[in-house]
Amino acid sequence: MSRTIRSKLPNVGTTIYTVMSQLAVDTGAINLGQGFPSFEPPAELRDRISFYLNNGTNQYAPMTGIPALREAIAGKTRQLQGRKVDVDSEITVCTGATEGLFSAIQAVVHAGDEVIVLDPAYDSYEPAVTLAGGVTRHVPLGIAENGHDFGVNWQRLSDTINANTRLIILNFPHNPTGAILSTTDLEQLAEIVRDTDCLLLSDEVYEHIVFDEEPHRSLLGHDELWERTLVVSSFGKTFHATGWKLGHCIAPAALSREFRKVHQFTTFAVSTPMQHGVADFLVSHPEFYRALPGFYQEKRDRFCGLLKASRFHFQPARSTFFQIVDYGEISQENDLSLAKRWTKEIGVASIPLSVFCETPFTGTRLRFCFAKDDATLEEAAERLCAL
Repeated sequence: MSRTIRSKLPNVGTTIYTVMSQLAVDTGAINLGQGFPSFEPPAELRDRISFYLNNGTNQYAPMTGIPALREAIAGKTRQLQGRKVDVDSEITVCTGATEGLFSAIQAVVHAGDEVIVLDPAYDSYEPAVTLAGGVTRHVPLGIAENGHDFGVNWQRLSDTINANTRLIILNFPHNPTGAILSTTDLEQLAEIVRDTDCLLLSDEVYEHIVFDEEPHRSLLGHDELWERTLVVSSFGKTFHATGWKLGHCIAPAALSREFRKVHQFTTFAVSTPMQHGVADFLVSHPEFYRALPGFYQEKRDRFCGLLKASRFHFQPARSTFFQIVDYGEISQENDLSLAKRWTKEIGVASIPLSVFCETPFTGTRLRFCFAKDDATLEEAAERLCAL
């Protein structure tokens, strides 16, 4: 007997990352699409994980994360953001940032609630809202006061908030554009939500990758915003280990309690030896994450320098390990179609920006990942400059 399956996500297909990465594999293209580094995590970190893997820490970890890792996270948060968080009640270790974001949305969004996202928006947000019974409202980013692309239009955001707005999702440092928040931005956000019941979910997986001597301005560092915020971060991005799927969520105790109610049934516990190894490395090698801005800025500058001879227009990325380029001088073809065609024809895979937007306002722009070795960047740039 056949039955019709009613999809809970009828408008969701295979993610663009899977599509472009598979196309890169099928065609032998250089994959500058999906955001993963081409270099290994630090040897000392891998050694610590191997130690724990071989010394009896292979059973379930506590649901909230091992104490040593939560303590290391608390220490780093206090040093970098000036926020003292409670190790037991305000930090939860997650199976990567994606699980953390999903669990946070499920924890606080009820049927009929509205959730605001800023376009271009990472593609996991809206499906999670839909599964929670919520409605996603899209507010496009625009031009910031300092002239950089993709600033927040705070007036438009304010105008979108209504009595049904439950959550605003922010993602800074921003994927895919590299936009960052200023101190003024945080103050404007605080003013907008002050007399509302809106909660905030801050996706800060690129917290350690901000360039040109700018700091990362986390919502953790703002007293008023902190009271209503869940902050999700990723060790995978920090330690060049995206395949480890290890992250964490920091939130005030009341929000953390609700978060954990979902987290315990989504994944329960995270890999025990990895937690122990990361805890050791965070404490013994803080210089590693402190050096990340300089490390990736060199990659950015290298890639941008190689593209100077091309017909692309761009501003160097302000954060993350992605560079946005405008190909309008080369072609007016739809960005998704062009990204696929160039993957096949010139052998360089990218990600089109339109897939991150409800309304494709971004025009002729593609995202390239520069978290690659120099030889890979040089070969890719040579092909792009030939266009």
